Amino acid sequence: MPRQPDHPSSTPPHELDDLDLRILGTLQVDSSLTNQALAAKVHASPPTCHRRVRQLREAGYILREVAILDPGKFAAGLTAIVEVMLDVQTAEAFDDFEQQIVQEPAVQQCYRSSPGPDFILIIQLADMPAYHAFARRVFTAKKNVRNVRTFFSTYRSKFETRLPLPTRAKSATAGASTT
Repeated sequence: MPRQPDHPSSTPPHELDDLDLRILGTLQVDSSLTNQALAAKVHASPPTCHRRVRQLREAGYILREVAILDPGKFAAGLTAIVEVMLDVQTAEAFDDFEQQIVQEPAVQQCYRSSPGPDFILIIQLADMPAYHAFARRVFTAKKNVRNVRTFFSTYRSKFETRLPLPTRAKSATAGASTT
């Protein structure tokens, strides 16, 4: 599984215009739209819309399209936010831990962090016994895990997958004078 950067390249493959931004904003809300429906929503012809979506995928702006499921309907109602500190602080030790942890189905997100804990994990499990079994298998059994601190969500007030997009494309404002 390739590692995804937290901070993508600051030099985009091509400049996004207003149509690109409308397409990306609409797809972030509902990626199941047909090309015809998407074209109508962003006020573009279907061939233009199809070409732009393909270009946005090829340029890496669209990583993948998924369905977001309700964890409560799949016996995964316990959300744990876990801080992990490793005993050995080397690049190899970090890579080894990361390679093992991203293979765990319950781990929804894995972040290397600084300062503070070495890793922050978002884990989705059925209940406390499932967390206990997970923690014993994944953390206690690992020799390089020095400390684990877990917080349990009691209520989720917001869950969002959309990235904030600029309201206007950069190229539209590049020629504007600031005086």
